[in-house]
Amino acid sequence: DEGVSFGAPERKLGIKGSPTREVYFDGVRIPADRMIGAEGTGFATAMRTLDHTRVTIAAQALGIAQGALDYAKGYVRERRQFGKPIGDFQGVQFMLADMAMKLEAARQLTYAAAARSQRGDGDLTFFGAAAKCFASDAAMEITTDAVQLLGGYGYTRDYPLERMMRDAKITQIYEGTNQIQRIVMARNLP
Repeated sequence: DEGVSFGAPERKLGIKGSPTREVYFDGVRIPADRMIGAEGTGFATAMRTLDHTRVTIAAQALGIAQGALDYAKGYVRERRQFGKPIGDFQGVQFMLADMAMKLEAARQLTYAAAARSQRGDGDLTFFGAAAKCFASDAAMEITTDAVQLLGGYGYTRDYPLERMMRDAKITQIYEGTNQIQRIVMARNLP
């Protein structure tokens, strides 16, 4: 549309496959047939939309966390110290077990929220916020632990985990920070 322009690409920490730019509106006129919802309901519509899109951020966080866990599991089976795979050491096993447990808990909460989103349940606001918050926190913890399991290699760009950790971070921020999610949950307790 005439009057719509874009700023320079942002140089982001992660999610580099998704271009981000400011959008500028200079005297833009939008025809009435493009209006979503009734006049004056824009904010409420946007807030209801977030109930659904937060579930997609939870799903994104799950994918990132699953990728990190899978990569770390493969690595600890191959990497050897003291004559055996490091995955045989109890401390490493505990880390992997905790990572898998957090991931599965996040997955179940995300699936519960997704079902509510699909049905349009009245408690979606709480569950969407809870799934986004829990899954993104879990993704950050799991990717950080996966980096740790690879030691110095995990911190290099030769391995994918440092990217996964950077990508996990944004899931705690967009669609409302996790601090905001906790406010949303508190106001919508089931």
